[in-house]
Amino acid sequence: MDTARRCARARQTLGALASLVVVVGSLTAIPSAHADNRRFNDSVAVNVYTVQQQAGCKTDLKVNEQLRQAAEWHTYDVLYNRDAVDGDMGSDGSTVQDRARKAGYTGNVAETIAINPAIAISGIELINQWYNNPAYLAIMQNCAYIQIGVWSWSTIDRTVAVAVYGQPT
Repeated sequence: MDTARRCARARQTLGALASLVVVVGSLTAIPSAHADNRRFNDSVAVNVYTVQQQAGCKTDLKVNEQLRQAAEWHTYDVLYNRDAVDGDMGSDGSTVQDRARKAGYTGNVAETIAINPAIAISGIELINQWYNNPAYLAIMQNCAYIQIGVWSWSTIDRTVAVAVYGQPT
């Protein structure tokens, strides 16, 4: 092979490699698709506040970081231990009070949980689930619960939302 042909082939190979680098580089720069459920979680707290106001509560409902942490722990537990957890009890035997205490919260607590067999749930679907469950409705309407923490997360086939309600001591 003569020198001119080798040079041409080398330029082709380098051009192909450069194109490959650009393509691979652009693929790795695509942000991952992790959902930020903050707006949804905040809307759940607002909807619970509305339920409380409709029940005659005169206090404000404030978001509490410790309760949010307890809700987050249980959300992931329910989501990833689906054979062992489908309610209030954690896979380690913990109760909502245990999880809140572990997060540093010292008051009385209760929780509501929604498990939806889909990648998402709307705020209306969630509140309807809780509103139509007499035990959950009683928790939401309890005016003593003046603090709340909400967390939700989804997998491809399941969404879990947990709200932990607090009454400071």
